[in-house]
Amino acid sequence: MKKVHLVSQVDESRCIGDRVCENVCPAGAIVMMEKKARVDESRCVACFKCQDVCSEDAIRFVARSEARLLRVDPSEVDAGRLEALCRRANLDPEEPICLCTLTQAKEVAAAILKGAATPEEVTRMTGIRTSCAMWCMAPVLRLLRAHGLELSPPKGYRWYDIRPALWEVPDEVVRRYPEYRIEEDREALLHGGMDNLISKLK
Repeated sequence: MKKVHLVSQVDESRCIGDRVCENVCPAGAIVMMEKKARVDESRCVACFKCQDVCSEDAIRFVARSEARLLRVDPSEVDAGRLEALCRRANLDPEEPICLCTLTQAKEVAAAILKGAATPEEVTRMTGIRTSCAMWCMAPVLRLLRAHGLELSPPKGYRWYDIRPALWEVPDEVVRRYPEYRIEEDREALLHGGMDNLISKLK
Protein backbone atom coordinates (compact mmCIF):
# COMPACT_ATOMS: atom_id res chain seq x y z
CA MET A 1 0.00 0.00 0.00
CA LYS A 2 1.14 3.52 -0.71
CA LYS A 3 -0.49 6.94 -0.53
CA VAL A 4 0.62 9.11 -3.44
CA HIS A 5 0.55 12.88 -2.86
CA LEU A 6 2.76 13.99 -5.77
CA VAL A 7 2.98 13.55 -9.52
CA SER A 8 5.92 14.00 -11.89
CA GLN A 9 6.02 16.68 -14.56
CA VAL A 10 8.48 17.10 -17.44
CA ASP A 11 10.00 20.40 -18.50
CA GLU A 12 10.08 19.74 -22.25
CA SER A 13 12.50 22.61 -22.83
CA ARG A 14 15.11 20.66 -20.88
CA CYS A 15 14.21 17.11 -21.95
CA ILE A 16 16.67 15.58 -24.43
CA GLY A 17 14.64 12.42 -25.07
CA ASP A 18 17.27 9.95 -23.87
CA ARG A 19 14.56 7.54 -22.58
CA VAL A 20 16.33 6.94 -19.27
CA CYS A 21 13.29 8.06 -17.27
CA GLU A 22 11.02 5.81 -19.34
CA ASN A 23 13.30 2.85 -18.73
CA VAL A 24 13.35 3.18 -14.94
CA CYS A 25 9.66 3.95 -14.29
CA PRO A 26 8.26 0.94 -12.38
CA ALA A 27 4.69 1.87 -13.23
CA GLY A 28 5.15 2.39 -16.97
CA ALA A 29 3.93 5.97 -16.55
CA ILE A 30 6.45 7.60 -18.90
CA VAL A 31 6.49 7.27 -22.68
CA MET A 32 8.42 9.12 -25.37
CA MET A 33 6.40 11.17 -27.83
CA GLU A 34 8.10 13.31 -30.47
CA LYS A 35 11.41 12.76 -28.64
CA LYS A 36 10.06 14.18 -25.38
CA ALA A 37 9.12 12.35 -22.18
CA ARG A 38 5.41 12.45 -21.39
CA VAL A 39 3.94 11.42 -18.03
CA ASP A 40 0.60 9.65 -17.71
CA GLU A 41 -0.48 11.20 -14.40
CA SER A 42 -3.00 8.41 -13.78
CA ARG A 43 -0.09 5.95 -13.69
CA CYS A 44 2.54 7.97 -11.81
CA VAL A 45 3.33 6.50 -8.38
CA ALA A 46 5.73 9.26 -7.24
CA CYS A 47 8.70 6.95 -6.82
CA PHE A 48 11.19 9.71 -7.84
CA LYS A 49 13.23 7.27 -9.97
CA CYS A 50 12.75 9.40 -13.09
CA GLN A 51 13.94 12.54 -11.31
CA ASP A 52 16.92 10.70 -9.84
CA VAL A 53 18.21 9.55 -13.24
CA CYS A 54 17.48 12.66 -15.32
CA SER A 55 20.81 14.26 -16.19
CA GLU A 56 19.10 17.41 -17.48
CA ASP A 57 17.06 18.20 -14.35
CA ALA A 58 13.96 18.13 -16.54
CA ILE A 59 11.65 16.40 -14.07
CA ARG A 60 10.05 17.83 -10.98
CA PHE A 61 7.25 16.71 -8.67
CA VAL A 62 4.18 18.75 -7.83
CA ALA A 63 1.29 18.17 -5.45
CA ARG A 64 -1.69 16.24 -6.74
CA SER A 65 -5.06 17.92 -6.37
CA GLU A 66 -6.13 14.80 -4.50
CA ALA A 67 -3.97 12.05 -3.01
CA ARG A 68 -4.27 8.54 -4.50
CA LEU A 69 -4.24 5.39 -2.40
CA LEU A 70 -2.55 2.44 -4.10
CA ARG A 71 -4.00 -0.56 -2.33
CA VAL A 72 -5.88 -3.76 -3.04
CA ASP A 73 -8.03 -5.27 -0.30
CA PRO A 74 -7.36 -9.04 -0.19
CA SER A 75 -10.82 -9.64 1.27
CA GLU A 76 -12.30 -8.62 -2.09
CA VAL A 77 -11.10 -11.84 -3.76
CA ASP A 78 -11.80 -15.50 -3.04
CA ALA A 79 -9.70 -16.51 0.00
CA GLY A 80 -9.09 -20.03 -1.30
CA ARG A 81 -7.80 -18.83 -4.65
CA LEU A 82 -5.62 -16.23 -2.96
CA GLU A 83 -4.10 -18.80 -0.59
CA ALA A 84 -3.51 -21.25 -3.44
CA LEU A 85 -1.77 -18.62 -5.59
CA CYS A 86 0.56 -17.63 -2.76
CA ARG A 87 1.40 -21.27 -2.03
CA ARG A 88 2.13 -21.99 -5.70
CA ALA A 89 4.61 -19.12 -5.57
CA ASN A 90 6.07 -20.54 -2.32
CA LEU A 91 5.08 -17.44 -0.39
CA ASP A 92 3.23 -17.04 2.89
CA PRO A 93 0.19 -14.79 2.25
CA GLU A 94 1.04 -12.71 5.33
CA GLU A 95 4.69 -12.32 4.33
CA PRO A 96 5.83 -8.75 3.60
CA ILE A 97 7.43 -9.05 0.17
CA CYS A 98 8.33 -5.36 -0.09
CA LEU A 99 10.32 -4.13 2.87
CA CYS A 100 9.91 -0.47 1.89
CA THR A 101 6.11 -0.39 1.64
CA LEU A 102 5.45 -3.52 3.78
CA THR A 103 3.19 -4.82 1.03
CA GLN A 104 2.21 -8.40 1.81
CA ALA A 105 2.11 -11.31 -0.62
CA LYS A 106 -1.66 -11.52 -0.23
CA GLU A 107 -2.15 -7.96 -1.51
CA VAL A 108 -0.09 -8.64 -4.63
CA ALA A 109 -1.91 -11.95 -5.12
CA ALA A 110 -5.24 -10.13 -4.80
CA ALA A 111 -4.13 -7.58 -7.42
CA ILE A 112 -3.26 -10.41 -9.79
CA LEU A 113 -6.57 -12.17 -9.16
CA LYS A 114 -8.27 -8.84 -9.92
CA GLY A 115 -6.55 -8.62 -13.30
CA ALA A 116 -2.98 -7.31 -12.92
CA ALA A 117 -0.93 -9.15 -15.54
CA THR A 118 2.44 -7.33 -15.45
CA PRO A 119 4.77 -5.97 -12.76
CA GLU A 120 3.81 -2.45 -13.88
CA GLU A 121 0.11 -3.15 -13.34
CA VAL A 122 0.85 -4.67 -9.91
CA THR A 123 2.81 -1.52 -9.02
CA ARG A 124 0.00 0.80 -10.09
CA MET A 125 -2.53 -1.16 -8.03
CA THR A 126 -0.52 -1.81 -4.83
CA GLY A 127 2.38 0.66 -4.70
CA ILE A 128 4.96 -2.13 -4.48
CA ARG A 129 8.34 -1.45 -6.20
CA THR A 130 8.03 2.31 -5.60
CA SER A 131 11.01 2.68 -3.30
CA CYS A 132 14.26 0.71 -3.60
CA ALA A 133 12.67 -2.02 -5.82
CA MET A 134 15.67 -4.28 -5.23
CA TRP A 135 14.08 -7.12 -3.30
CA CYS A 136 10.39 -7.10 -4.18
CA MET A 137 10.66 -7.72 -7.92
CA ALA A 138 11.43 -11.42 -7.58
CA PRO A 139 8.33 -12.30 -5.50
CA VAL A 140 6.14 -10.20 -7.79
CA LEU A 141 7.40 -12.21 -10.77
CA ARG A 142 6.91 -15.47 -8.87
CA LEU A 143 3.29 -14.63 -8.11
CA LEU A 144 2.56 -13.58 -11.70
CA ARG A 145 4.12 -16.76 -13.08
CA ALA A 146 2.38 -18.91 -10.47
CA HIS A 147 -0.87 -17.51 -11.91
CA GLY A 148 0.18 -18.87 -15.30
CA LEU A 149 1.16 -15.59 -16.92
CA GLU A 150 3.88 -15.43 -19.58
CA LEU A 151 6.25 -12.54 -18.92
CA SER A 152 8.99 -10.86 -20.92
CA PRO A 153 10.96 -7.83 -19.69
CA PRO A 154 10.04 -4.63 -21.51
CA LYS A 155 12.56 -2.90 -23.75
CA GLY A 156 15.07 -0.96 -21.70
CA TYR A 157 15.85 -1.82 -18.09
CA ARG A 158 12.67 -1.25 -16.13
CA TRP A 159 13.08 -4.74 -14.70
CA TYR A 160 15.23 -7.79 -15.13
CA ASP A 161 14.06 -11.38 -15.28
CA ILE A 162 15.87 -12.68 -12.21
CA ARG A 163 14.73 -15.34 -9.77
CA PRO A 164 16.91 -15.31 -6.63
CA ALA A 165 14.98 -17.81 -4.50
CA LEU A 166 15.54 -21.17 -2.86
CA TRP A 167 13.01 -22.65 -5.25
CA GLU A 168 15.09 -21.71 -8.27
CA VAL A 169 18.31 -23.43 -7.19
CA PRO A 170 18.74 -26.58 -9.35
CA ASP A 171 18.47 -29.86 -7.41
CA GLU A 172 21.91 -30.86 -8.69
CA VAL A 173 23.41 -27.81 -6.97
CA VAL A 174 21.45 -28.52 -3.78
CA ARG A 175 22.89 -32.07 -3.67
CA ARG A 176 26.41 -30.95 -4.52
CA TYR A 177 26.59 -28.38 -1.71
CA PRO A 178 24.77 -29.84 1.32
CA GLU A 179 26.64 -27.48 3.65
CA TYR A 180 24.34 -24.65 2.51
CA ARG A 181 21.30 -26.53 3.87
CA ILE A 182 19.09 -25.43 0.99
CA GLU A 183 16.89 -28.51 1.25
CA GLU A 184 16.39 -27.94 4.99
CA ASP A 185 15.44 -24.31 4.35
CA ARG A 186 12.93 -25.35 1.70
CA GLU A 187 11.35 -27.84 4.09
CA ALA A 188 11.14 -25.24 6.86
CA LEU A 189 9.36 -22.81 4.54
CA LEU A 190 6.97 -25.46 3.26
CA HIS A 191 6.06 -26.78 6.71
CA GLY A 192 5.42 -23.70 8.75
CA GLY A 193 8.85 -22.20 9.29
CA MET A 194 7.87 -19.03 7.48
CA ASP A 195 4.56 -18.88 9.37
CA ASN A 196 6.51 -18.93 12.65
CA LEU A 197 8.88 -16.22 11.42
CA ILE A 198 6.04 -13.95 10.33
CA SER A 199 4.20 -14.37 13.63
CA LYS A 200 7.33 -13.18 15.44
CA LEU A 201 7.49 -10.06 13.26
CA LYS A 202 3.93 -8.99 14.13
